[in-house]
Amino acid sequence: MSQSWKHLFQRSIAAAPDRLHMAAHSHHLWPDASFLGQLAAWEDAARLADRKWDRVMGEIWPAAQRHVADELHLPDPATIVFAPNTHELLVRLVSAIGRRPVRVLASGGEFHSFRRQAARWEEGGTITLETVPVEGDFAGRFLERARSGEHDLIFVSQVMFGTGTRFDGLDELAALARPEGPWVTIDGYHGFMAVETDLSAVADRLFYTAGGYKYAMAGEGVGFLHAPPGFGPRPEVTGWYAEFDDLSLPPGSIGYAPDARRFLGATFDPSGIYRFVAVRDMLADEGLTTQRISEHVAALKARLLGGLSETPLGAAELLNPHAEPDQARFLALRAPKAADWKAAFQERDVTVDVRGDVLRIGLGLYHDERDVDRFLAAAAEL
Repeated sequence: MSQSWKHLFQRSIAAAPDRLHMAAHSHHLWPDASFLGQLAAWEDAARLADRKWDRVMGEIWPAAQRHVADELHLPDPATIVFAPNTHELLVRLVSAIGRRPVRVLASGGEFHSFRRQAARWEEGGTITLETVPVEGDFAGRFLERARSGEHDLIFVSQVMFGTGTRFDGLDELAALARPEGPWVTIDGYHGFMAVETDLSAVADRLFYTAGGYKYAMAGEGVGFLHAPPGFGPRPEVTGWYAEFDDLSLPPGSIGYAPDARRFLGATFDPSGIYRFVAVRDMLADEGLTTQRISEHVAALKARLLGGLSETPLGAAELLNPHAEPDQARFLALRAPKAADWKAAFQERDVTVDVRGDVLRIGLGLYHDERDVDRFLAAAAEL
């Protein structure tokens, strides 16, 4: 029996002890450390009142920046800015591009927040959008279009949310990026703290966005953007926090922070950042790196894959069959019955999710071999 880390998630497990939560890729269960972070945010607000922002921006924010920079091997934590969600950061980023319409290249498999916003922008004339289907040799075809010189913004996921397939052309895209355009933005939500990511060689050219809702285990409210220096110095969509260093400017001046804070908005709830710092500190104390967690998950995925053939799920098309540690932390199964299977699992208090005709089964640090066996037993009853 492999090592279990359930003791780090006692509150979440005890809150629904009969539930089998197999959707760590969607809403990761919160570890106990996140409760302590949430409590610290409340206590700081009560104790410090107006002065809490000195602690938030002077201590908690820099600690969170360091954690992100350490995870992504970024040379300067000041290139990290936080926001309530990645959608806000996307809107500010596009607003910083000088031309209209903005010529955007993206994959056909981007997450709903980008897909919906891009469709509405295109409808309103803010952008023109070209998408590359993710089937077949996606990376090769995407890079070919990216090299055309016909785009202002190139946007692609590090790991596709629907299929779990991984895009490995970050270095090639970075070679195309220039402050005058094109800009390259990587949606890392299914990569951050799920696959080992080293941006040290491309940190001066790539935007990278992700957040705490999934594998960072910190919940909502802690989206972040890595913004390379010299790219987008004056976003048009901007809040007063973005001029925090320039509050003494003459009236009528629109100043911006010299670092990634130029992409800030206005007053926000800092509790998610507290939770993120608390969780990252907990992982460090436990010696749990992304690689170590991925190895734990890979072993469970291999066990799950080995038993699927004995269940009705074995008839589905497995879109991401690899169980190696550097792959997505969920299985994507395409089948006409995907939605029916999800409903049947839900009746058994087993949580999975569906995207179209794809059933997704996600594993995390709070799972062990007994959970996999319990899931396979439930799947056999479908």
